Amino acid sequence: MSILVEVWGDYACFSRPEMKVERVSYDVMTPSAARGLLEAIYWHPGMRWIIDSIVVCNPIRFTNIRRNEVTDVVLTSSALSAMNGGKDPLYLIASEKIAQRATMALRDVRYVINAHFVMTDKANATDSEGKFCDIIRRRLKKGQTYHQPCFGTREFIAHFKQCDSIPECPEELRGEKDLGWILLDMDYSDKEDIKPVFFRAVLHDGVLTVPDPKSEVTVR
Repeated sequence: MSILVEVWGDYACFSRPEMKVERVSYDVMTPSAARGLLEAIYWHPGMRWIIDSIVVCNPIRFTNIRRNEVTDVVLTSSALSAMNGGKDPLYLIASEKIAQRATMALRDVRYVINAHFVMTDKANATDSEGKFCDIIRRRLKKGQTYHQPCFGTREFIAHFKQCDSIPECPEELRGEKDLGWILLDMDYSDKEDIKPVFFRAVLHDGVLTVPDPKSEVTVR
């Protein structure tokens, strides 16, 4: 059963992995980002979200943002050391670790995520597709989440609601638009050799159809 969720926000950044220091966003939301957004609304070990398509409702617009960030993080090993009586610092001095980085982000984004879910072997005897559908619809109606959904980074907040009708395609997105190679997901089938999966993204009248990760159109 398909579930349509309309999401929108002021900014978004779905970072290209080939960029190292400066963040540069893909032209559209990636399927893995869409799945993460839905999991923020509802996640259960007995089900798994599958993204079927992403509808781009607003024209694609970029903007440049420069932000202050820190160059280091507090390591888990430092926390463990402190628990065992060590003296590793559990803080960062922002004035000493500060760095300015540029981000090429999307602005005024709006998408409709078309997804469905499948049951997993973690489902118990009381779980069913009907039960999960009712919970998802209720959470969409009430705006309930496990944590704040976002567009790529936590500061780019995503608003959402259940989609009753798909907005009309913007004029400039009509026809076919090749977006190049986009990250589809990560392949965890071999835990010792986790690989990214890419696919050639093409917008057809503003609709990005998401292929099966095991299909021949994907590359690793």
